[in-house]
Amino acid sequence: MRAAVYHGAHDVRIEERPVPEPGAGEVLLRVLRSGMCGTDATEWKAGPRTFPVERAHPVTGHSGPLVPGHEFVGEVVGHGPGTTTPAGALVASGAGVSCGSCDRCRQGRTNLCRSYRTLGLNTAGGMAEYVAVPESVLAPLPPGLSLDAAGLAQPLAVGLHGARRSGARDGDRVVLIGAGAIGSFLLTGLRALADVDLTVVDFPGARLERALRLGATRVVEAGPDVVDRVLAGLGPVGADVVVEASGAPGQLDAATRVVRPGGTVLQVGLPAGPQQLDVHSLVMREVSIVTTLAHVCAEDLAPALDLLATTPLAAELLEGVHPLGALADQLERLATGQVEGKILIDPTLGG
Repeated sequence: MRAAVYHGAHDVRIEERPVPEPGAGEVLLRVLRSGMCGTDATEWKAGPRTFPVERAHPVTGHSGPLVPGHEFVGEVVGHGPGTTTPAGALVASGAGVSCGSCDRCRQGRTNLCRSYRTLGLNTAGGMAEYVAVPESVLAPLPPGLSLDAAGLAQPLAVGLHGARRSGARDGDRVVLIGAGAIGSFLLTGLRALADVDLTVVDFPGARLERALRLGATRVVEAGPDVVDRVLAGLGPVGADVVVEASGAPGQLDAATRVVRPGGTVLQVGLPAGPQQLDVHSLVMREVSIVTTLAHVCAEDLAPALDLLATTPLAAELLEGVHPLGALADQLERLATGQVEGKILIDPTLGG
């Protein structure tokens, strides 16, 4: 089969590899769509960091060049022992694999499993014509949902998990900082889970226009006095929940200044360096800072597919579908800030 193989920074090659043999509890998928994310772009630009190219991964044991791709959908074409999904079924993959038996899994926090591994990050993933996937991380596509829309299911599941972690409830005043792809997934998740008053902050232009179409109550343009302008729209008490999804310098501090006493700040974006905070103010106002990681497959993947079938999110975010041979070019575009939404790869296309 043809597969994209990551060897190092700016080095992804299209190679011939054996079709994987599904093991116990696994099915073989013919990959129909595979998405890129910020982690893939970082590995392309400055890796290997997450990809176990230079040292073995502690759970999978993988070491060396890696087939990336952890956001993918496909058709079931083969079965390992103990699987029941029928051949021909169209499914989305959650990619994150948990053991199901450790203390964290028993608590329902499968994304923190003690032996967690992710296809496309720690072992071979979906940037290939075929991939072997544990049946436990798959969800069937709703009838009528396009493959292009379904290709956004995994990152939307991440957004849904983040929205759950925020604790936002009906009637809350929520501020979302950052309206890029992950911010749009969080916006959709927040709107799905609660009836909130939602203020979205970003630089003027297409992102804020998209946020309004996706259901933001109001938008505020980023700038030096953004905290004052956000509070002017909310009132002096502040927001019940603030979600920081940009990872930009200083934005976590801005989030803590916008949140009300007793409120919650959810940090989603990954800053490039340490962030400075006014801890005295946080303590005196009893502000909670929480974080979010990946998603819980059993809770988030199927609802994400349903949302993609009933909202305009895919039409708003999808920027294009390209053949496997175009992956390097698209990673370069993503790593250099030329992509506002999501790019999908179709390994069945020539080129």
